[in-house]
Amino acid sequence: MLFHYHLWTPNVEATEQFYEKLGFAVTQRIGKTDGAFTAFDPPLTWDDFRDDGIRFRIIEMKRGAINVTFGHGKAVRFDHLGFLVTPEQRTLLLERAQQMGWTIQANDRRTFIQTPYACRIELQTYHDAILSNGPHLKRLELATKQVGFEQELKRLFGHAIDEVTTVPGDHTVLQQVVFTGENIEAVDPNGVSVRQTRSPVVADKHF
Repeated sequence: MLFHYHLWTPNVEATEQFYEKLGFAVTQRIGKTDGAFTAFDPPLTWDDFRDDGIRFRIIEMKRGAINVTFGHGKAVRFDHLGFLVTPEQRTLLLERAQQMGWTIQANDRRTFIQTPYACRIELQTYHDAILSNGPHLKRLELATKQVGFEQELKRLFGHAIDEVTTVPGDHTVLQQVVFTGENIEAVDPNGVSVRQTRSPVVADKHF
């Protein structure tokens, strides 16, 4: 199940405020201060640390079955998209990624596959990465300089991943995300078009 995406952005506070207005809750803030990473999780708010010069490595926000993360960057940059999978599916996907010659970065909590399309794929097996089976991430559209990402995803997963679409672009950019929920259209502080729709969720595919 597609459940997640991650951005780097200079607009960290504004991005948090944008998603908060859409019903997302902050579950984690990790930032660097005095040379060390420190948690600034709720109930702390931006009024508690806004002027402290913190460089946030990650802010995690959740709503239903959607997990959005972002961290401080000099420019807006898309980093990765994530799929919630079973341990058995993870093993199969890693075998296929190796056959495709893609680099794997794995630890106890998360596994990343580096693609040739200037973005990574996260494989997540822990269901606490989401809150519930509420609103879902229905579609994610990327602009990519190199064509073929959708076909390579099909090769990796063994079936078409209809939730991910691509259009030609100068470099890899997250252009649009679609959630289930009330009918709303907006553009986040990073230029990403965010749509919510009451349309039914596409049924999950299985291996």
